[in-house]
Amino acid sequence: MLEGLELIDIFRPSIFDFAANLFVSLGCGILIALVYRLTYRGPSHSPSLGTSLVLLSLITTVVILVIGNNLARAFGLVGAMSIIRFRTAVRDVLDIVFIFFSLSIGMAAGVGLNSVAIIGTLFISLVIILLDSVGFGTPPRQKHLLQVTYSATPENEIVLQQVLKKYCRHIQLMNLRQLAGKDSLEAFYHLSFRRLNKDNEFVQALRELDFIAQVNLFFEEEGTGNPVV
Repeated sequence: MLEGLELIDIFRPSIFDFAANLFVSLGCGILIALVYRLTYRGPSHSPSLGTSLVLLSLITTVVILVIGNNLARAFGLVGAMSIIRFRTAVRDVLDIVFIFFSLSIGMAAGVGLNSVAIIGTLFISLVIILLDSVGFGTPPRQKHLLQVTYSATPENEIVLQQVLKKYCRHIQLMNLRQLAGKDSLEAFYHLSFRRLNKDNEFVQALRELDFIAQVNLFFEEEGTGNPVV
Protein backbone atom coordinates (compact mmCIF):
# COMPACT_ATOMS: atom_id res chain seq x y z
CA MET A 1 0.00 0.00 0.00
CA LEU A 2 2.81 2.42 0.86
CA GLU A 3 4.49 1.64 -2.45
CA GLY A 4 1.31 2.74 -4.19
CA LEU A 5 1.20 5.96 -2.23
CA GLU A 6 4.78 6.79 -3.20
CA LEU A 7 3.82 6.59 -6.86
CA ILE A 8 1.22 9.36 -6.48
CA ASP A 9 3.54 12.23 -7.43
CA ILE A 10 2.21 14.17 -10.39
CA PHE A 11 2.78 17.66 -9.00
CA ARG A 12 6.22 18.65 -10.28
CA PRO A 13 6.54 22.46 -10.62
CA SER A 14 9.29 23.95 -12.74
CA ILE A 15 11.96 26.18 -11.26
CA PHE A 16 10.09 29.21 -12.62
CA ASP A 17 6.84 28.12 -10.96
CA PHE A 18 8.74 27.50 -7.75
CA ALA A 19 10.27 30.99 -7.81
CA ALA A 20 6.95 32.63 -8.75
CA ASN A 21 5.15 30.92 -5.87
CA LEU A 22 7.82 32.01 -3.40
CA PHE A 23 7.76 35.63 -4.54
CA VAL A 24 3.97 35.75 -4.34
CA SER A 25 4.12 34.23 -0.87
CA LEU A 26 6.79 36.73 0.18
CA GLY A 27 4.78 39.72 -1.03
CA CYS A 28 1.60 38.51 0.62
CA GLY A 29 3.44 37.75 3.87
CA ILE A 30 4.94 41.24 3.98
CA LEU A 31 1.50 42.79 3.41
CA ILE A 32 0.01 40.65 6.20
CA ALA A 33 2.79 41.74 8.58
CA LEU A 34 2.22 45.41 7.69
CA VAL A 35 -1.53 45.10 8.30
CA TYR A 36 -0.80 43.42 11.64
CA ARG A 37 1.48 46.27 12.65
CA LEU A 38 -1.05 48.89 11.51
CA THR A 39 -4.08 47.42 13.27
CA TYR A 40 -2.58 45.90 16.41
CA ARG A 41 -4.19 47.34 19.55
CA GLY A 42 -2.91 44.92 22.20
CA PRO A 43 -0.85 45.71 25.30
CA SER A 44 2.54 45.48 23.58
CA HIS A 45 3.54 45.10 19.96
CA SER A 46 5.73 42.10 19.16
CA PRO A 47 8.14 42.79 16.26
CA SER A 48 9.06 39.10 16.17
CA LEU A 49 5.48 38.13 15.29
CA GLY A 50 5.53 40.41 12.25
CA THR A 51 8.71 38.72 11.03
CA SER A 52 7.24 35.32 11.86
CA LEU A 53 4.18 36.01 9.68
CA VAL A 54 6.41 36.61 6.64
CA LEU A 55 8.53 33.53 7.32
CA LEU A 56 5.49 31.37 8.08
CA SER A 57 3.99 32.19 4.70
CA LEU A 58 7.24 31.32 2.91
CA ILE A 59 7.86 28.13 4.88
CA THR A 60 4.29 26.92 4.31
CA THR A 61 4.74 27.49 0.58
CA VAL A 62 7.96 25.46 0.55
CA VAL A 63 6.34 22.65 2.55
CA ILE A 64 3.39 22.44 0.15
CA LEU A 65 5.77 22.42 -2.83
CA VAL A 66 7.80 19.61 -1.25
CA ILE A 67 4.71 17.52 -0.50
CA GLY A 68 3.02 18.05 -3.85
CA ASN A 69 0.57 15.21 -4.47
CA ASN A 70 2.73 12.65 -2.68
CA LEU A 71 0.65 11.22 0.17
CA ALA A 72 3.63 9.42 1.64
CA ARG A 73 5.45 12.72 2.08
CA ALA A 74 2.33 14.23 3.62
CA PHE A 75 2.07 11.44 6.20
CA GLY A 76 5.80 11.75 6.88
CA LEU A 77 5.44 15.46 7.50
CA VAL A 78 2.56 14.90 9.92
CA GLY A 79 4.69 12.42 11.83
CA ALA A 80 7.64 14.80 11.95
CA MET A 81 5.52 17.73 13.13
CA SER A 82 3.85 15.65 15.82
CA ILE A 83 7.11 15.43 17.80
CA ILE A 84 7.40 19.24 18.00
CA ARG A 85 5.94 20.91 21.07
CA PHE A 86 5.07 24.62 20.88
CA ARG A 87 4.91 26.18 24.34
CA THR A 88 4.81 29.88 23.44
CA ALA A 89 1.67 31.48 24.87
CA VAL A 90 -0.34 33.58 22.42
CA ARG A 91 -1.32 36.82 24.16
CA ASP A 92 -4.11 37.94 21.83
CA VAL A 93 -6.76 36.06 19.86
CA LEU A 94 -6.03 38.25 16.83
CA ASP A 95 -2.44 36.96 16.87
CA ILE A 96 -3.84 33.48 16.16
CA VAL A 97 -6.02 34.93 13.38
CA PHE A 98 -3.00 36.52 11.67
CA ILE A 99 -0.98 33.31 12.04
CA PHE A 100 -3.77 31.31 10.39
CA PHE A 101 -4.09 34.06 7.75
CA SER A 102 -0.40 33.78 6.85
CA LEU A 103 -0.57 29.98 6.91
CA SER A 104 -3.54 29.89 4.53
CA ILE A 105 -1.96 32.29 2.05
CA GLY A 106 1.24 30.26 2.09
CA MET A 107 -0.74 27.12 1.29
CA ALA A 108 -2.51 28.86 -1.62
CA ALA A 109 0.80 30.05 -3.06
CA GLY A 110 2.35 26.62 -2.51
CA VAL A 111 -0.20 24.83 -4.72
CA GLY A 112 0.19 27.46 -7.42
CA LEU A 113 -3.05 29.37 -6.78
CA ASN A 114 -1.23 32.70 -6.89
CA SER A 115 -4.32 34.67 -7.92
CA VAL A 116 -6.19 33.25 -4.91
CA ALA A 117 -3.28 34.17 -2.62
CA ILE A 118 -3.03 37.75 -3.92
CA ILE A 119 -6.77 38.49 -4.07
CA GLY A 120 -7.36 36.77 -0.72
CA THR A 121 -4.59 38.79 0.95
CA LEU A 122 -5.84 42.10 -0.46
CA PHE A 123 -9.49 41.43 0.36
CA ILE A 124 -8.93 40.14 3.91
CA SER A 125 -6.44 42.94 4.64
CA LEU A 126 -8.98 45.51 3.46
CA VAL A 127 -11.66 43.98 5.70
CA ILE A 128 -9.30 44.03 8.71
CA ILE A 129 -8.41 47.69 8.12
CA LEU A 130 -12.06 48.69 7.69
CA LEU A 131 -13.14 46.87 10.86
CA ASP A 132 -10.31 48.49 12.78
CA SER A 133 -11.06 51.99 11.45
CA VAL A 134 -14.71 51.86 12.51
CA GLY A 135 -13.89 50.27 15.88
CA PHE A 136 -15.97 47.17 15.17
CA GLY A 137 -16.36 44.98 18.28
CA THR A 138 -14.78 47.52 20.63
CA PRO A 139 -16.60 48.55 23.82
CA PRO A 140 -18.45 51.89 23.96
CA ARG A 141 -16.15 54.86 24.09
CA GLN A 142 -15.49 56.09 27.60
CA LYS A 143 -16.39 59.56 28.74
CA HIS A 144 -13.47 61.53 30.11
CA LEU A 145 -13.35 64.62 32.27
CA LEU A 146 -10.57 67.06 31.42
CA GLN A 147 -9.43 69.74 33.84
CA VAL A 148 -7.09 72.27 32.26
CA THR A 149 -5.68 75.56 33.56
CA TYR A 150 -4.30 77.94 30.95
CA SER A 151 -3.54 81.57 30.16
CA ALA A 152 -6.69 83.13 28.70
CA THR A 153 -6.02 84.85 25.38
CA PRO A 154 -7.89 84.49 22.06
CA GLU A 155 -4.85 82.95 20.38
CA ASN A 156 -4.36 80.41 23.17
CA GLU A 157 -8.03 79.49 23.06
CA ILE A 158 -7.79 78.73 19.32
CA VAL A 159 -4.72 76.52 19.80
CA LEU A 160 -6.38 74.65 22.69
CA GLN A 161 -9.50 73.97 20.64
CA GLN A 162 -7.38 72.67 17.76
CA VAL A 163 -5.70 70.10 20.02
CA LEU A 164 -9.05 69.05 21.51
CA LYS A 165 -10.63 68.56 18.06
CA LYS A 166 -7.60 66.60 16.85
CA TYR A 167 -7.92 63.91 19.53
CA CYS A 168 -11.58 64.09 20.59
CA ARG A 169 -14.78 63.18 18.80
CA HIS A 170 -17.14 64.92 21.23
CA ILE A 171 -16.24 68.00 23.31
CA GLN A 172 -18.58 69.53 25.89
CA LEU A 173 -17.59 72.41 28.12
CA MET A 174 -18.97 71.72 31.61
CA ASN A 175 -17.54 74.52 33.75
CA LEU A 176 -15.34 77.56 33.25
CA ARG A 177 -14.04 79.83 35.98
CA GLN A 178 -11.43 82.53 36.25
CA LEU A 179 -8.80 82.06 38.92
CA ALA A 180 -8.62 84.82 41.54
CA GLY A 181 -5.71 87.22 41.08
CA LYS A 182 -4.53 85.53 37.86
CA ASP A 183 -5.06 86.02 34.16
CA SER A 184 -5.89 82.31 33.89
CA LEU A 185 -8.93 80.14 33.31
CA GLU A 186 -9.78 76.72 34.71
CA ALA A 187 -11.97 74.74 32.32
CA PHE A 188 -13.70 71.38 32.69
CA TYR A 189 -14.63 69.39 29.57
CA HIS A 190 -16.45 66.13 28.95
CA LEU A 191 -14.61 64.31 26.15
CA SER A 192 -14.68 61.11 24.12
CA PHE A 193 -11.59 60.20 22.12
CA ARG A 194 -11.58 59.44 18.40
CA ARG A 195 -9.31 56.43 18.96
CA LEU A 196 -8.80 54.21 21.99
CA ASN A 197 -5.60 54.29 24.06
CA LYS A 198 -4.79 57.87 23.05
CA ASP A 199 -5.14 59.42 26.52
CA ASN A 200 -1.42 59.57 27.31
CA GLU A 201 -0.60 61.06 23.93
CA PHE A 202 -3.40 63.60 24.37
CA VAL A 203 -2.21 64.73 27.81
CA GLN A 204 1.38 64.97 26.53
CA ALA A 205 0.25 67.15 23.62
CA LEU A 206 -1.50 69.52 26.03
CA ARG A 207 1.47 69.73 28.38
CA GLU A 208 3.74 70.71 25.50
CA LEU A 209 1.74 73.94 25.06
CA ASP A 210 3.60 76.68 26.92
CA PHE A 211 0.46 78.55 27.98
CA ILE A 212 -1.04 75.58 29.86
CA ALA A 213 -0.22 75.48 33.55
CA GLN A 214 -1.96 72.26 34.64
CA VAL A 215 -3.69 69.28 33.01
CA ASN A 216 -5.69 66.53 34.73
CA LEU A 217 -7.60 63.82 32.90
CA PHE A 218 -10.18 61.73 34.76
CA PHE A 219 -11.99 58.69 33.43
CA GLU A 220 -13.89 55.64 34.66
CA GLU A 221 -12.83 52.10 33.89
CA GLU A 222 -15.40 49.95 32.10
CA GLY A 223 -17.71 48.32 34.61
CA THR A 224 -16.51 50.31 37.62
CA GLY A 225 -17.35 53.66 39.11
CA ASN A 226 -13.90 54.54 40.37
CA PRO A 227 -12.30 57.58 38.77
CA VAL A 228 -8.74 57.08 37.57
CA VAL A 229 -6.34 59.94 37.01
